[in-house]
Amino acid sequence: MIDFASSRSSLMFSDKVRSLPFILIVLIIAIAGMGGLALYSAAGGEFNQWANKHILRFSVLFFGMMIMAFIHLKYWYWLSYPIWIAGIALLIIVEIVGQVGMGAQRWINLGFMNLQPSELMKIGVIMAMARYYHDIGTDKVRHYRSLILPVLIMVIPMGLVMLQPDLGTALMIGMGGVVVMFMAGVKMRLFIGGAVTLGATIPLIYKYVLKDYQRARVDTFLDPSRDPMGAGYHVTQSKIAIGSGGWDGKGFLEGTQARLNFLPEKHTDFIFTLWAEEHGFIGGSFVIALYLLTFIIGFIYAMQAKHIFSKLLILGLTTNLSLYVMINAGMVMGVLPVVGVPLPLISYGGSAMLAALICYGLIICTRVYRGQALPKGEGI
Repeated sequence: MIDFASSRSSLMFSDKVRSLPFILIVLIIAIAGMGGLALYSAAGGEFNQWANKHILRFSVLFFGMMIMAFIHLKYWYWLSYPIWIAGIALLIIVEIVGQVGMGAQRWINLGFMNLQPSELMKIGVIMAMARYYHDIGTDKVRHYRSLILPVLIMVIPMGLVMLQPDLGTALMIGMGGVVVMFMAGVKMRLFIGGAVTLGATIPLIYKYVLKDYQRARVDTFLDPSRDPMGAGYHVTQSKIAIGSGGWDGKGFLEGTQARLNFLPEKHTDFIFTLWAEEHGFIGGSFVIALYLLTFIIGFIYAMQAKHIFSKLLILGLTTNLSLYVMINAGMVMGVLPVVGVPLPLISYGGSAMLAALICYGLIICTRVYRGQALPKGEGI
C-alpha cells in the first residue's frame, strides 16, 4: 500500500518558480532555436517548409514541458507503471494499424502529427525501472530474483520494436534500461557476462536476425566505398559536407552539399551535417558543447537527488538524451552505422521533439521537488 500522505507538497507556486533550473531551460531554448535556423537553411531560406512547424511545435511542447515540471513528482512516480503499460499498448496498436515509412511500421497517424510510440517507450522503460528500484530499496538490488521484473520491463518493448523492424531504437531502449540497472547497484559480473555473451552472438545476430538492409548498413559502415552511389551514399556525402565546412564553415545558407541536394535527409537525420558544413568545426563544436552542458547539469542534479526514484530517473533520461546526440553525431561522421536517430530539438520531427521535452520536463520536475518526500510501494 502506498502512503501519499507523507508526500504532501508544501511548495507555493512562487517557490516552484524559484526552484526552476533557468540555466537548463535557456540551453533547451537555445538548442531548439538553432534547430529553427538549420531547418530554415535546409529549405533554402524558406521559412514555411520546416522551420515554422518546428518553432510552433517547440512553443506548444515547451509549454507542456513546463506544466510537467510543476506537477508533483509523486504523481509521475505513481504513473510510471501505467505509462509503461500504455506504451506497450501503443506498440501493439502500431503492429495492427501503424503507418509504414522507410521500410518499417513505426508510426500512428494522429492527423496533426505521426506519433512514434517507440520514442515514448524509451522514457516509459526508464520511469518503470526507476520506480521499481525505488520500491525495493538498496538491500534487495543484488538479489538475482530482483532482476526478473526489470528484464521483462526492457525485453517486452524491445521485442515489439524489433518487429517493426527498428533494431536501433530497440537497442536504445535496452541501453537506457541497462544504465538504470547499473546505477541502481546490480552486480557488475552480470554486466560483464552479458557483454561477453552479446559479443559472442554478434555473428549470429548479423546472419540470422538482421534484415538485408540492416546488414547493408553494417557493411557500408565498415567500407562506405563499396557502394558509393547506393548504401554508402548518405555517409559519403555527409563526410564530404563536414570536411568542406573546414574550421569556420561556408556561411549561413551557403552549404553546397545541402543547397544542391547532394545531402539526403538534410532536415532530419543529417541536419548536423548541414550545420557543420555552414558553420564549420567551430559551429559544430558549439552545438555539441550546448548538449554537453545539459548532460552535465543532469548528472549534477542526479547526484543531488534525495531519493532513488529521482536519481535513477534523471540518470536514465540524461543517458537517453546523450545517446541520441552521440549516435547521430557518430552516424553522420561515419564512425557509427546509419540507424536513423534524430538530433534532439534540432532535427525536424514531432515524436523526437515530444520525447526530448518530456525527458527535460521530468528532469526539471525532479529539481523543483528535490526536497519533497516520495511514497514507497512494494512493487506493482
